[in-house]
Amino acid sequence: ADVWLEMLSHFAYTKVIIIHSSDTDGRAILGRFQTTSQTYYDDVDVRATVELIVEFEPKLESFTEHLIDMKTAQSRVYLMYASFPVSYCSFKMHIEIGVCREAVNSNEFCCRGYCIDLLIELSKRINFTYDLALSPDGQFGHYILRNNTGAMTLRKEWTGLIGELVNERADMIVAPLTINPERAEYIEFSKPFKYQGITILEKKPSRSSTLVSFLQPFSNTLWILVMVSVHVVALVLYLLDRFSPFGRFKLSHSDSNEEKALNLSSAVWFAWGVLLNSGIGEGTPRSFSARVLGMVWAGFAMIIVASYTANLAAFLVLERPKTKLSGINDARLRNTMENLTCATVKGSSVDMYFRRQVELSNMYRTMEANNYATAEQAIQDVKKGKLMAFIWDSSRLEYEASKDCELVTAGELFGRSGYGIGLQKGSPWTDAVTLAILEFHESGFMEKLDKQWIFHGHVQQNCELFEKTPNTLGLKNMAGVFILVGVGIAGGVGLIIIEVIYKKHQVKKQKRLDIARHAADKWRGTIE
Repeated sequence: ADVWLEMLSHFAYTKVIIIHSSDTDGRAILGRFQTTSQTYYDDVDVRATVELIVEFEPKLESFTEHLIDMKTAQSRVYLMYASFPVSYCSFKMHIEIGVCREAVNSNEFCCRGYCIDLLIELSKRINFTYDLALSPDGQFGHYILRNNTGAMTLRKEWTGLIGELVNERADMIVAPLTINPERAEYIEFSKPFKYQGITILEKKPSRSSTLVSFLQPFSNTLWILVMVSVHVVALVLYLLDRFSPFGRFKLSHSDSNEEKALNLSSAVWFAWGVLLNSGIGEGTPRSFSARVLGMVWAGFAMIIVASYTANLAAFLVLERPKTKLSGINDARLRNTMENLTCATVKGSSVDMYFRRQVELSNMYRTMEANNYATAEQAIQDVKKGKLMAFIWDSSRLEYEASKDCELVTAGELFGRSGYGIGLQKGSPWTDAVTLAILEFHESGFMEKLDKQWIFHGHVQQNCELFEKTPNTLGLKNMAGVFILVGVGIAGGVGLIIIEVIYKKHQVKKQKRLDIARHAADKWRGTIE
């Protein structure tokens, strides 16, 4: 069991397929997945059925026990594989084993994807046959510095696909292999079959709903000016009606209508009533000058209310911010903060790019500790919100963003390069492959592959419709209004308590004055 767990750890605990095979050592069944040759089907009669497909987490006890129970079996083959970039090579088992969900028209291929289609077309154009093998360690390849035997110098030892090519165990690499100086020193590249760069993947910010969402249509300054305007207009209305010869204050003695005169309290009530479009029962201006100001104020109130309503509606359907980061030059990335995590894949071409760039050295030192073993793990953590920014090849991240409306690429591309087909140094196939790639670009074949495997137009369109869907008002948006009403009620209760206390104080004071006045009158009468 310990040996199995060590193997599972090496494969990053990915999907495991348990196959029952008629042979005892598994060589025949393994050959199916490592070659496209027809001889295996002619010479070997292999009967295979799929028993179990398991995806599991590290230290899963049930699977460990399952392995222990089966350790005495003699005629079993356990095929284990790690995940690969989905948009380029989706591993598909052969139809005879029963794993493929869709029929395979040819017996020659067990894989499908962007690079498989490119390889098929290349073989037709250049007229070559091939045996297909996957990366032994699941990596594209990076170098490890080793000490030369008997010398004080260091040599670069390559892993992954590059290592297979450098050590002459492979003739050609057809994969999303980034062209960079380090790799070009040891292998040859064709002209790029796809031009791309490096970009940043992040999760889209969510729409924020706060208690003061209803205040968003106006800035804080504008709200303050509106509040001040209400009371300034109320004060001017009171003064105009107070000193005008045609105001109710001048006519109150003759008309016995002093209660209807526009006092300061009534003027404030009138100004607010016009602004909020509420009924105005009493205390309206009487003088012509005050009424002119009242009409101007009504026009102002109409414009303010209409502008607020329209802008509030716009805020409800407004697209949420696309990204939190502006790109690689964002100050939060260059001077990474504690609450912002960014990462790439260890030993990848992007990792090499950051090592070369002196101006990004501070950022690289911070993100080096967060780097992932595979792009799939990093993308999943971006979706879960554990990783804020994943820096990787633009074509892969654009593909992921086209599948998931919650993901988005931030900023412009940087570190522009291309994907090329790798060949051994001095390979006779280099010129032929380069010419074929150029012909594919001219004929539109590469654009066809992009549309088929990378860009999903219908998904992007659905994302746009989702983004533009109106955001209905909820309690989160309008809770501030209800709190404001509650504050108003509490303020009213507090004011009435103050009024009652003040009135009692006035009554007591008036009683003392009445008693004093009565005593004075009585004393004056006694003297007289």
